[in-house]
Formats: sequence, C-alpha cells, structure tokens
Amino acid sequence: MPASPIRHLVLVLGDQLDHDSTAFDGFDPAEDRVWMAEVPEESTHVWSAKPRTAIFLSAMRHFAAELRERGLPLRYTQLQDADNTGTLAGELQRAITDLQPQSLILTAPGDWRVLQDLRAVAAQADLPLDLRDDRHFFSTVRDFAAHAKGRKQLRLEYWYRELRQKHGVLMDGKQPAGGQWNFDADNRESFGKAGPQNVPPPFRVPPDVITQEVIELVNTRFDDHPGSLQSFAWPVTRAETLRALDHFINHRLPLFGQFEDAMWAGEVWLWHSQLSAALNLKLLNPREVVAAAEAAYRNGHAPLAAVEGFIRQILGWREYVRGIYWTQMPGYLERNALEAQAPLPAWYWTGETEMACLREAITQTLAHGYAHHIQRLMVTGLYALLLGVRPQAVHEWYLSVYVDAVEWVELPNTLGMSQYGDGGLLGSKPYVATGKYIQRMSNHCSGCRYDPAQSTGPKACPFTTLYWDFLMRHEAMLRQNPRMAMQMKNLDRLAPEAREAIAEQARAHRAALT
Repeated sequence: MPASPIRHLVLVLGDQLDHDSTAFDGFDPAEDRVWMAEVPEESTHVWSAKPRTAIFLSAMRHFAAELRERGLPLRYTQLQDADNTGTLAGELQRAITDLQPQSLILTAPGDWRVLQDLRAVAAQADLPLDLRDDRHFFSTVRDFAAHAKGRKQLRLEYWYRELRQKHGVLMDGKQPAGGQWNFDADNRESFGKAGPQNVPPPFRVPPDVITQEVIELVNTRFDDHPGSLQSFAWPVTRAETLRALDHFINHRLPLFGQFEDAMWAGEVWLWHSQLSAALNLKLLNPREVVAAAEAAYRNGHAPLAAVEGFIRQILGWREYVRGIYWTQMPGYLERNALEAQAPLPAWYWTGETEMACLREAITQTLAHGYAHHIQRLMVTGLYALLLGVRPQAVHEWYLSVYVDAVEWVELPNTLGMSQYGDGGLLGSKPYVATGKYIQRMSNHCSGCRYDPAQSTGPKACPFTTLYWDFLMRHEAMLRQNPRMAMQMKNLDRLAPEAREAIAEQARAHRAALT
C-alpha cells in the first residue's frame, strides 16, 4: 500500500511525451502520480525494427527524467525490470494493485488496441477512466466526424481549407495567401541528370548516456529484430527537437517543395524535415511547427509554394488521416477492397532485391528507420500494391520499420493511401504508375538491371509489368473511377497478344518470389 492515498494515476504512453498534455491538467504532486511503462509487447505485437524501438524507449526515459526533475512523483517500469509483466495492461493492473488510485486519467491514445486494453483494465478494477482530448492536434475527432457527416465522399482538400480558415493559417484576410489554396504545380520537380546540389547536412544528435544504454538494451533484448542502430542519432528530447525544427526552417524549407518528391541514390535526407517522429511522440506541437513555417514565408525566407506544401502535410493530411482512423476503427483495419492476398516478399526485411529503387529504399529504412513519403508511397508501397500483397501485411511492415510509425497515422496512410485497401475512402484513386515514374523522379533506373520502358522480356521492369497487370486484373472496377480514365484509355491500346504476354510475365515474376 502507498504511504498516502493516490487520488489520480495519470497514464502517459510512449507517444505522449508532452509536459503540457491534458493528462496533467489539475495534477497535484501531493495526491497524484504519473505512470509510465516500457513493455516488450510494444515491440513484438508487430516485429518492431530496432530504430523504432530505440527512439520510443530513449524518448520515454528522457521524459521520465524531466518529470523527476520537476518533482512529479512517477512510477516507471523499465523493460529489463525483473517483475515486468510484458504488457501495458499487465503493468497497469500491477500499478493499480500497488497504488490503489481512486481514478485513472489518460489523454486519448493514438492506437485503438492500446485504448481498448487500458479501458478493460479500468473496468476490471472498477475505476473511472477520465479520457481527455489530445490538444496536440488542431482539431478533435468530433470536429472531423461533424465535417464528414452527410458527405458522399471525403476529400482532404475540403478539410484542409476548413482548418486553414478556422485557424487563420496562410490566410490574407478571408483569402488564401497567394490567391490559391494549393501550390502543387510549383513543386515536385526532379533533380535532373546533375542530381541534388548543395544538400545541407542532416540534423543529428549524438547519443547521450541514456540513449547509449537504450541502444545496448535493444541490441541485446531484440537482437533478432530487423534494422540497425549503428547510425542512430534521432532527437529524443523537447530541447533537441526544437533545434531540429529550427534547423529545418533555416536550411531545408526553402527547397522542400521544389524537391519534395525527388529521390537520389545515397541521399537519405535531402530537403525533408525529419520532424514526423518528434511530432508523433508529442515532443513538438504542430502549432509551433506550422507557425515557424508560415513565419518563414512572411519574412521572405522561404517561398510560398514550399511553405504551403509543408503546412498541408501537417495541418491538412496529418489531421485528416487521424479523423479517418478514429471514425473508421476497428473495422478499418480489416478492409481489403482489392481482395489482395499475396504475402509480403521476404526481402522487404533485408533489402536483398535486384530492383535498385526498392533496394535503396529498404536498406535506407532498415539503417535509419526512415524513408521520405515518395519512397514509401511510390516505391515500397507501389510495388506491394501492384504485386497484390495483403494490405494488412503491408501495414504491419510499415508499422514495424519506421521511427515515426504510430497506428493512427500509419494505418490510413498505408492501407488507404498506399494500398487502396479502403476502396477510395481516403484517396480518390489507386496511386499506380509504371517504372517510368521512378525513372523520372530519381537516378535509380540508371543503375538497375531492369528497363522501365519494357513490360515483357528479360529486362522488363517489374513495376511496369505489374502496373499493366494491375490495370487488367482490376479493369472492371477501375473503369468506374473517372480519375483513372486516362490510364484505362492507355490500357485499351494494348493488343490482346500484348495483354497476354504481360499477364504471363507477371505470373512468372510472382512465381519467382515464392
């Protein structure tokens, strides 16, 4: 029994590392206590890669140290503790037994599974659970549900405009800055034959003592998990992430939009922010990120096209996918509109493939826990979609390997945007392309044994073969989608013998994977 009664046990999860969290509203150190727990379950319910596990554990331990410095009483379970039950539910049950709190307080989690587990523990203990809004977002799930009510189709653009107007972001009076809402036409260039020039060095943080201990623990406890920690240098404290934000605004934002979709062999970071992990751990608030980006436009440091494109990812897309997740779960997880059933190729866990673009994206991912959005959507995701991989297997891989992967944001991006598993709820069409897209946006094809212009024969690019095969396999459904009209017209130009040759090439490619 505790020395004095515990009024509230405040639950803080590994992706809620915010000192201003709603869970701390009204906190009294004399009566309340904070609960945090590292458990193997969070690295094993999917086969979590080492960089992802390490960033969570290191950030949690640094946050716990800050709580102690502030004088907040804390019950903290470490992964290696002998009496660790192995699950969040088990650790919470143990804490309730030991501390006998009168109630539990929790800021809404980002994971449906975790919320259900903690709710079940509270119910079993007959304790009230005060579930509070997460003010790390510009909107609530209730806001999104109200926006979605009665609409035949959900589209990011309308939600994004609504939030910009509501919060006065990139607005000149009642009009969008620059007279238009979207500047995609001014962004998304390739590097050309010369490749990227004068790429700024990435913001990296040498591991301190706490992070070094975590690296050793992860390498020992999860030695059979994928990924490497040799180059681990992610920011894991609020102070470090604020420096990372400043570094992005000063050195990367001006060219972010122009090259946001471009890829180049050996260039991991380019002009991307690398802030998504900090945002999803709640070390950075999206409001301060958006405000810093807008200020860069207002003071002439960065062009409007770059700033708008970046802000749309945070104020628009991040809020949108959260709304989709929480209004559609738990059924969303099981959606498979294309009835895809193929297994994920084993080399997604090693990068050992002759396809240069996939080898580059996967080996980079395993080394750093990071790949930018086009590598995810139009390389690793595109191949899985064209191959016909079961979307739940793709989801589990993405959730496993990326340091910024929390299910509320990863699942809609993967199952919906990347794999079209929700049949068009999130995005209006399948994002499919031949290998020519990758050739246009990167230099990967110049060093690859495959030719993106060929769909059949020994040098045929699997992306190109599988693209046409995908259109043929789903032809009836795709013809109902007006945004696929141009691609279906191109399919109509294929002679019957060409169609059969492509289908046979696709069958041979699939057979070689087994």
